[in-house]
Amino acid sequence: MAKTKKQSSEQSLSAEQTEELMDVLQKRFEKNMKRHKGIAWADVQARLEAHPARLWSLDEMETTGGEPDVVGYDKKTGEYIFYDCSAETPKGRRSLCYDREALDSRKEHKPANSALDMAEEMGIEILTEEEYRALQKLGEFDLKTSSWIYTPEPIRKLKGALFCDRRYDHVFVYHNGAESYYAARGFRGLVRV
Repeated sequence: MAKTKKQSSEQSLSAEQTEELMDVLQKRFEKNMKRHKGIAWADVQARLEAHPARLWSLDEMETTGGEPDVVGYDKKTGEYIFYDCSAETPKGRRSLCYDREALDSRKEHKPANSALDMAEEMGIEILTEEEYRALQKLGEFDLKTSSWIYTPEPIRKLKGALFCDRRYDHVFVYHNGAESYYAARGFRGLVRV
């Protein structure tokens, strides 16, 4: 799975950017309480303030159209889990092949980046099938688009990759060549704070 990279000092937000992002996150949190029943914003805010480096990744999710929101709490680690909760796959993360190997394999018409590389650059993890299905229990997502998901190594070794969408009130998992890319396919990610 794509691991998050360490945050550098250049990957931090100004006080003004932090305040703007916290305001956006709080309003989204309060508007979508069904996504995080039993979780209080004050607790999330305290955790975000204690781990300001993670705000940079959340801001990357926000600026690429992901609309991150709290979807869970990990009791073992004490971390809040944010997923991209935009109705469709984030606009700023579309037309990407799956990973660097797939990108390098294209001889012409290469996309600008790959989903796994971009996730790493943003300091987030691409959703697994299980995580994608959990997101779909919170609402209806990807009714017109699709999202790459983490692909198990045996499939990837055969040059394939997996993606999901929601059609006919059902979540579907599909396969494609990892080097393929489409204007309506991007990826969703998560960050733990």
